[in-house]
Formats: sequence, structure tokens, C-alpha cells
Amino acid sequence: MFAKVETLQTPSGAALAWRHWPAGGEPVGVLIICHGLAEHSARYARFAEVMANNGFNVYAHDHRGHGLTKAADAPLGRYAQSQGAAKVIADVRAMRDMAASRHAGLPVILFGHSMGGLIALNAAETDPGLYDVLAVWNSNFNPGLAGRAAQIVLSIEKALKGSDVPSGLLSQLTFGAWAKSIPNHKTDYDWLSHDPVEVAKYIDDPLCGFDASVSLWIDLFRLTFDGARPERLSHLPKNLPIHLTGGGQDPATNGGREISWLAQQMQKAGLKQVTAVIHPSMRHETLNEIERDRAMQDFAAWCRAAVPQRT
Repeated sequence: MFAKVETLQTPSGAALAWRHWPAGGEPVGVLIICHGLAEHSARYARFAEVMANNGFNVYAHDHRGHGLTKAADAPLGRYAQSQGAAKVIADVRAMRDMAASRHAGLPVILFGHSMGGLIALNAAETDPGLYDVLAVWNSNFNPGLAGRAAQIVLSIEKALKGSDVPSGLLSQLTFGAWAKSIPNHKTDYDWLSHDPVEVAKYIDDPLCGFDASVSLWIDLFRLTFDGARPERLSHLPKNLPIHLTGGGQDPATNGGREISWLAQQMQKAGLKQVTAVIHPSMRHETLNEIERDRAMQDFAAWCRAAVPQRT
């Protein structure tokens, strides 16, 4: 279903490009989608339609430095000249406030894939109580020593060439390494999905696959290491329904093991309603995998059961 692109001016100074898919039938909630790195919100149209058909008003926006969103300090590949992580979280809050005002009384679900999952968890921790349900899919909050080493590399790159240029090493250490991990891969993006049609769509999309700047990578690692800290997780309401999803063949999350790790950290923090689903045969993009229809319908059913019922 075609969704018109609209614009929201946010307090952070961004003109967010956003799309809305209205709920079919009696609405039961609002879903806000946070997309992944080097892509944009239009790629979530199929998922949005499924959720809309299940009674959710769906909103998806392009983050700073992505898609059609414009900001003076955020060219393609960069959140902002400074305080990028805080600004991208503030933009999510602005989207939430707009959507909630348009659908007063409906519970709000915050969903994020990969980079979007990093943003979504940090946003929920920053504004606890604003979201009734949280979903984090295909996100790695546990990069360990390799992540700390990457931060050192980024600090050196920033000192040598600045922060507003593409990182010369991080794309190789992430996207490049993940591509090589797929046996007999035909493209550098086969790690995204088994479906060659979906991989080709990504490759052919001029708004996908760009190199992230040094500053964007720095912001991403800040979101990564902050999000799963026990003191941050403790900000979340203990009874918040949380849905985690990973792929058993996803190199970006260590075969889904980092999803299970995040679930354990959440449970240790006292969160009582954590659901973790690992799809053994899936790679990174659950929503674009061969078995995506089942995954989406299962999630829609879980959401309908999880959202608070209006009285």
C-alpha cells in the first residue's frame, strides 16, 4: 500500500520524513518503526501493511543522515555534527508524541531493527513510561572487546581526518566481515537474507548501502554500550512487554547469540515479560527473509496480546 511521505519538524532541528499506514478495522494500538543502518523507512512497507491489517496505526520515519530526512548538521551517513545519539533519540520522541496525539488513548509499541533496535532500547530507557511495548530485532548490544577496539580505531580516525567523513575501517570490520562469513555468497549483501530478490532490491536502492561517517559509528557504539548497561535497563518498567528477535544465521548478532544475551541481561535487571525468538534459518533481516510472513504474523499476534486493552 502506498504511503505518502510527510515531514515533521523536530526540536532537534531535523525535518523528519515519515510515513503512516492507517489501521484497518478497529484500531488496537500504534506502532513506531525505527529502521536500520544505511537504509530507510520505505523498506518497511510490507511489514507496516501486515501490522496495519492487524489493527495498528503504523508510523515509520527516516532517521537523521538516512533516507529523505533533512537536517543542517546531518548529511547522508551522519546523525549530527555533535550529540548525534541524543538527537536521534529526541527525534523518536517527537514521532511518538505526534503519533500519540493523533490516536489518543491507544497503546504505543516501539519497534527497532538492527541500528533501529539500538535506538529503540535507548529511547525507551530515556523516556520510560512513554512506550507500552518494546520490540528489538537483530541488534547486537554485546560487541565486547572488539567493540572497544573499534572505538579506539574511530578515535584515531577522528583525530587524523575528522568525524564527518566515512570510516575507512569500520565498514570493512562489520559489513565486509559479515559478507565474507556467508559461504558461497554471490554478493556482498547476502548476509542480509537468503532471498536474492530482497538482496537485489537493497543493492539497487540508491538510499541503501552507503558508508557511515566516523561520527555515526561513534554514536552507534555509544548507543550499543549504553543500552544494555544494568543501570539503564533498570529505567524500564518491570512489566514492560519486550519482544526480541534474532536469526540463527545472522553474522551481525553472532548467530543470534547476542539476542539471547540481551534477554538474559534484561531478566537480570528484573524485567518480567521478555520474549526472545531465534529463527534458526534466518540471517540479518527477519522482515526480508524467506520465512518473513510467518515471523510477521506471529509478531502481530504477540502484539495484540501484549498491548493493554482499552476499557
